[in-house]
Amino acid sequence: MKIFIASIFMLASISVFAQKTYSTKTGQISFDASATVDIKAVNNQVDSKFIDNTGQMIFSLLIKSFKFANGLMEDHFNEDYMESTKFPKADFKGYITNIKEVNFTKDGSYLVKLEGNLTLHGVTNKVSASGTMKIAGGVPEMDGTFKIKLKDYNVTGLYIGEKIAPEVAITVKCKYQ
Repeated sequence: MKIFIASIFMLASISVFAQKTYSTKTGQISFDASATVDIKAVNNQVDSKFIDNTGQMIFSLLIKSFKFANGLMEDHFNEDYMESTKFPKADFKGYITNIKEVNFTKDGSYLVKLEGNLTLHGVTNKVSASGTMKIAGGVPEMDGTFKIKLKDYNVTGLYIGEKIAPEVAITVKCKYQ
């Protein structure tokens, strides 16, 4: 009986230790808010963590790290729209809901579904997204795109709906280690 109980504890501890956490501090998130004016920016300093067996995924970034082709546009983005001094960070905490379909031992591309909470401009909302997880040599790489409505995050400004699209396309690319 003691051997049986010890075996159960050993199996439970193996499954806990079998999980792997992947991370990057150089993930990329870009957005396109173009309406009548080309408004695009990219942030190459995204911190992200991913746990393979649970599918838990976390992204965190500084708003001021978004870079635009036009410096004046970057200033307006930080001061007038995102108020990045008041709301310096954005983050996402969620899960890949179909993580069991990803085979980390087999190279390939896997369609994934992500659900969680996005906090932006001091407001948290549930978001869902689809993407692709590529596995190469057991290392995951994540690509995905989703849209948000600026009004859902209390982002306001004079040109939203005119020069700035009211719905923004967001693209995520992270290569984990």
